[in-house]
Amino acid sequence: MQENYEPKKPMNRLFKYLGAYSKQMNFAISSSVINKILDLMPPIMVGWLIDTVSGNVPAWLAETFGVTEPVGIGMFFAILIVVIFSVESFTEWLFKLGFMRLAQRVQHDLRMDAYRQLQSREIAYFENNRTGNLMSMLNDDINQLERFLNTSFNEIVQLITLAFFASIWLFGVSWELTLIGFVPIPLIFIGSFYFQRMIGPYYRKVREAVGTLSNRLENNISGILVIKSFTAENYESDRVAAASENYRDTNFKAIKLSASYVPLIRVLISLGFAATMGLGAYWIIIGNGKLTVGELTLFAMMIQRVLWPVTRLGSVFDEFERAKASARRIFGLMDTPNQIPNPENPVQIETVKGEVTLRDVRFEYDNGLEIIKGLNLNIVAGSSIGIAGTTGAGKTTLIKLLLRLYDTTSGEILIDNHDIKNWDLTKLRRNIGLVSQDVYLFHGSIRENIAYGMGEVSLESVKNAAIKAELHDYIIQLPNGYETIVGERGIKLSGGQRQRLSIARAILKNAPILILDEATSSVDTETERAIQKSLDELTKGKTALIIAHRLSTLRHADKIIVLKEGNIVESGSHESLLAEAGIYADLWNVQIGEF
Repeated sequence: MQENYEPKKPMNRLFKYLGAYSKQMNFAISSSVINKILDLMPPIMVGWLIDTVSGNVPAWLAETFGVTEPVGIGMFFAILIVVIFSVESFTEWLFKLGFMRLAQRVQHDLRMDAYRQLQSREIAYFENNRTGNLMSMLNDDINQLERFLNTSFNEIVQLITLAFFASIWLFGVSWELTLIGFVPIPLIFIGSFYFQRMIGPYYRKVREAVGTLSNRLENNISGILVIKSFTAENYESDRVAAASENYRDTNFKAIKLSASYVPLIRVLISLGFAATMGLGAYWIIIGNGKLTVGELTLFAMMIQRVLWPVTRLGSVFDEFERAKASARRIFGLMDTPNQIPNPENPVQIETVKGEVTLRDVRFEYDNGLEIIKGLNLNIVAGSSIGIAGTTGAGKTTLIKLLLRLYDTTSGEILIDNHDIKNWDLTKLRRNIGLVSQDVYLFHGSIRENIAYGMGEVSLESVKNAAIKAELHDYIIQLPNGYETIVGERGIKLSGGQRQRLSIARAILKNAPILILDEATSSVDTETERAIQKSLDELTKGKTALIIAHRLSTLRHADKIIVLKEGNIVESGSHESLLAEAGIYADLWNVQIGEF
């Protein structure tokens, strides 16, 4: 299995995405900073009020605003409170809106970049990685990053703002008390970083566990027909339960460590708070003039504003580590190199004729088993070639190599005398029409599925393709005709109907090279006969590669080759191969009942 790369500094990569929205980010941060500054005003105003009531009217009140009378002082503070709280509420709305919109934009960009990177992967990547795990990365992990940007990122901004501006006020009141009150903070930071290092591996396991659970759920929902037919509901429930329990237990371990952080921090904070309050009260009682009652009240409220939010450091680091684990998976996916790269300077071909040449082609899968062994073949443009052979002979692998879903281990595959490795992948595959034995239909209408990937196509063109694929008569009997919804994976259609729809899709694509990989494997004999009647028309002017276990599908091909263990062992027309009395003749006799 190809593992995803381990990305370097994944959170730095995340913040680079924020850089694309620097104006919006700066606006959200500025609103958050202003909001937190205004949030510090209530303790300050309470201190001023207490001193004013005690007869110590702040000098700035009289000097700056000329307010000395009790009524004027009361009115001034009342208006100031209304203004401060109004602006604070408005900036809270601004920064919440700003961070939410920022998080949504970044998560959208991340998801699309990850999806595009995933979509460009070679087919082997999808064969070696579970769908549920990939879905977990595109959904759960990116949503985790969104939550971090939406909440925890703002908390970091507010904690920094709080620490900076509150410290200015506190040192202005009493530097001695401030130093005593801040004694626990270095210990809290050390504990937070230690906590971060301890909990990080747990969250990696949590992300892996949720991927495993997603794999199991996706696998079971996709295979529900098999589960029901084998009455394996209880068995699968047990397997889902085991995966879910693993996810739960892994989360419990992280939660157990996380839950112990805040109580320990609160003990440290309470010691610093108690020391400052005790010393401040003592100074006022002995009357040494270092503090007024209002200043002690301001200090008590302000030190709490600083110390208690520090307990949120644990939660912030907790969210940071969750986000880091998710970022590591996402950017690991994005950094994993594609094994089928697009050429930097692809060949430029105006018109594709469709000549296909294989020169000493060899191919082996990751397990080292060689499937194609020195294959040489030339298919003249516009001709049809049938490919027969027993299961495992390499027929479908050959098609995957032609589509460059895999690269050859050695040798060359050429189209119009150009190595397909030098073709632009999009252009290469646009010039090859494929009807696979494994037909995949998307949830949507019949019309959408026939015209899939071809942009705006007229209904008349869709109908013509359906007629040639012997599907039109069935479609017009449906209540909604071509707008009928086929359901997930085409579940509302029979196997033969799905196969004919896939044939119609390839006909509409009208590529110069047509591949029929068991194109009639899921149709009945009558439908196969109907399709074969128009097979000459379907392949007219095209280079056609026809793979079939039903040899009746191949009999009219210009040439038939027989593969065995990755080599061509027989070649010729239907009649000449029967006359040879070899493998092809044996397969033919089995199928017509002559053992």
